Amino acid sequence: MKYKQPSLPYSNDALYPVISSETIEYHYGKHEKAYIDNLNKLIEGTEYEDMELEEIIQRTNGALFNNASQAWNHIFYFFSLSPDGGGEPEGKLADAIKEQFGSFEKFKEDFERACVSLFGSGWVWLSRDNNGKLVITQESNAGNPLTSGLTPLLTFDVWEHAYYIDYKNLRASYVKKMWSIVDWDIVSSRY
Repeated sequence: MKYKQPSLPYSNDALYPVISSETIEYHYGKHEKAYIDNLNKLIEGTEYEDMELEEIIQRTNGALFNNASQAWNHIFYFFSLSPDGGGEPEGKLADAIKEQFGSFEKFKEDFERACVSLFGSGWVWLSRDNNGKLVITQESNAGNPLTSGLTPLLTFDVWEHAYYIDYKNLRASYVKKMWSIVDWDIVSSRY
């Protein structure tokens, strides 16, 4: 198999109480594993077998895109989190956020609004365009800003399986608590 699910850089219970170990076990342990397993089956013996995951995402659609993008999105999401996260970004990313949104608090408000208002399942992203401008985008289902030529910096997963065990149908509560586990060093390094 070409793609392997990386081990998380923290234990399953490390993000509690924001994300429970049960959610990690289902979300990363089962949902993410299924996307990677399906992706490996779909690319076997095809022209995509030796492509980088990002290239598959940019060149395909349908089931292959969905599994490739969901595999990538989940790794990106989980590796943006840390039990030592929270606070605010520093340096160039902090400056760009302040310049474009007015303040970090205003950025968080805009990002949270995008998360709560996305109908159905999907992802909300903070990305950088080729000119360094920051953009918040909503992507339904397996959507990924790579397909629009953007560089993803941060994402919140707003599929119900990301929060239902811990928050039931209270997506807004989940989103507000996520800020305390964002690893801004990682996010800033992507900028």
